[in-house]
Amino acid sequence: MGRTSAKVTNRYQQKNYDRITILVKKGDKERIKRYAEEHGQSVNSFITELIQRKMNEEQHAEPEDQV
Repeated sequence: MGRTSAKVTNRYQQKNYDRITILVKKGDKERIKRYAEEHGQSVNSFITELIQRKMNEEQHAEPEDQV
């Protein structure tokens, strides 16, 4: 079975995804990578999940004036 070329993969990603670059302090990249791997995730899926979870929490939170 053939493998998808890097060129095809890059074209697909450019068409279907936006890229976000983040900066972290020296050493944090490895800590994040290790944590994600220990939980069966890639760094990308780990960070994406955290962002989605936070956005969903805020979307479903009651406004303070109604509490």
